[in-house]
Amino acid sequence: MGRGAVILGALLVGAAPAHAASANTLTELWRILGDCAKLGAVPTSAAGSEVTVVFSLKRDGSLLGQPRISHSRLVGNAGDQRDFIAGSLAAISRCLPIPVTDGLGGAIAGRPLRLRLTSHKPERAL
Repeated sequence: MGRGAVILGALLVGAAPAHAASANTLTELWRILGDCAKLGAVPTSAAGSEVTVVFSLKRDGSLLGQPRISHSRLVGNAGDQRDFIAGSLAAISRCLPIPVTDGLGGAIAGRPLRLRLTSHKPERAL
């Protein structure tokens, strides 16, 4: 097992987040995940990095199995890249389990979901 898998597993174990309502549609699910998974402080030298995390949920909105990174484009030095990955995984960890209705839970259970997280480059002053 690689270092990334160990970090990923460690970060995705935590307390349930507080969400206002259960997601009833895929649109609501992605809105809740997107709002929740915003990256915190990312090293400036890692700006422009991105990862796509593939994961599955159980019927109750909790994590099923081990998430994996299916794509990454990392910039900056090795430490900045590790910080970006850790921040990305922590962002997802904060969101799970996500409350879903019975209908949506049955529709998404076991299906692969992909969430792309990016660190935008700061705007240049004119």
